[in-house]
Amino acid sequence: MKKIFLISSILFSFFITSAFAQTDSLRNRINRIITTKKADIGVAIYGFENKDTVSINGNKHFPMQSVFKFHIALAVLNEVDKGKLSLDQEVFIKQRDLLPKTWSPLREDYPNGNIKLRLSEILSYTVSKSDNNGCDILLRLIGGVKTVQSYIDSIGLKDFSIQSNEEEMAKKWNVQFSNWTTPISSLQLLKKFYDRKILSKTSCDYLLKILVETSTGVHRIKGQLPSNTQVAHKTGTSDTNKEGLTATVNDIGIVTLPNGKHFAICVYVSNTLENIETNEKIIADITKLYWDYLAN
Repeated sequence: MKKIFLISSILFSFFITSAFAQTDSLRNRINRIITTKKADIGVAIYGFENKDTVSINGNKHFPMQSVFKFHIALAVLNEVDKGKLSLDQEVFIKQRDLLPKTWSPLREDYPNGNIKLRLSEILSYTVSKSDNNGCDILLRLIGGVKTVQSYIDSIGLKDFSIQSNEEEMAKKWNVQFSNWTTPISSLQLLKKFYDRKILSKTSCDYLLKILVETSTGVHRIKGQLPSNTQVAHKTGTSDTNKEGLTATVNDIGIVTLPNGKHFAICVYVSNTLENIETNEKIIADITKLYWDYLAN
């Protein structure tokens, strides 16, 4: 019995040591990608099946930009689950709600406004197409950013702040930094969502669908993955100022591998002097590293 116990202990110790060694090697390879870049970069990755977490600058604050539309969608769907809103209800959109000089496929499709769209359609524009006008329409519908902050607080998430809407962020450069989070906080929110610990099944399924349908940031998490890979993700992108500084290029999401494994990944590239292609490649390179790690 002692021999069996000793052999079991040795094997357990070997597997634990091997797992830590693999994680350390992965972290080192990620570090080699980010250390040469003129940017602040934060990473948090979680394998749902192996329970491994890899984090670099995981507790550092990063501006969210449109990543906060994931938080907003969760808050809106919480109101749906409480019966205060319905995905099928129609919302009247005035022309003045469709602000110019902001990213808005919704405005491009309905330039004159004064239309009724179902709540589900506005959510789809806001999440899948990252529509800024759709975002602020949703915020007005649920009572503003305070409602979002309060809801995300209520589910036990920490280390995030949602203080400003899209219109406010567009007016002054520094306002965007009032909406911040950490890679670890984003990872925890994705885990709660994936584990169905928040929202009803119907609402989770709907949000997963529109996250998978995201059309922005195709060169980020999805950039180096097989074209048929299911990626449920939300991007965030800022403008670049006169000094050539881009406040943030982000992507957070859940990736499904052909072998049935899943991982959540959050990469924030902030205060970057790199061009957009380099910023997006950083995210794609890190994602591919973890894909290969799980695929082998």
